[in-house]
Amino acid sequence: MTNRPNPRGLWVTLEGGDGTGKTTQADHARRYLSEIGRDVIRTREPGGSPLGDKLRHLILTEEMGSHAEALLFAANRADHIRTTVEPALAAGVDVVQDRYIDSSVAYQGYGRDLDPAEVRLLNMWATGGALPELTILLDLDPAVAATRVGNRGEQDRIEQEQDDFRVRLRDGFLTLAATEPDRFVIIDAGDTEAQVAGRVRSAITERLLTR
Repeated sequence: MTNRPNPRGLWVTLEGGDGTGKTTQADHARRYLSEIGRDVIRTREPGGSPLGDKLRHLILTEEMGSHAEALLFAANRADHIRTTVEPALAAGVDVVQDRYIDSSVAYQGYGRDLDPAEVRLLNMWATGGALPELTILLDLDPAVAATRVGNRGEQDRIEQEQDDFRVRLRDGFLTLAATEPDRFVIIDAGDTEAQVAGRVRSAITERLLTR
């Protein structure tokens, strides 16, 4: 395993609405960290563990109220941190993660009808207050994001939300980024895949250099 001044792995999360390219850019980030000689795993929420994968299916396919949805996300997150993320970080392995607490605050709080502060408090309790060192917010015009999602074909329950939801969601993510500028880096997801990937690499490199 690579020797490092900081013995813990680097924890990077990618956030943004559906259609912003999080999955693609998370894959690029994982490859980049591997290419520069770092041990790295790639994970996601909902999911990320055997229990999490079962909860993911429920969350994305079953109709439910906002409170039930928030609680299922928090349950998934508690298990994911315990079984996957924290063991990796403690072993010095980097973690690149598609979605985390900020998604719940944005989706169930700003996007739906729950109090964002209460959603955050629930998830901080569920995870023991664990937060990533770097959160990359992929920001994109909601109309463009909706077109990208529509081009995928079949959509899950959350991807089918309407335009006003997408606008509230984007505003929520930008609000979260503004409140924690030391953790967040905002990247324009409207550029080409290669351009966005280059900016993601730069953000990761800068964070590694300043740990």
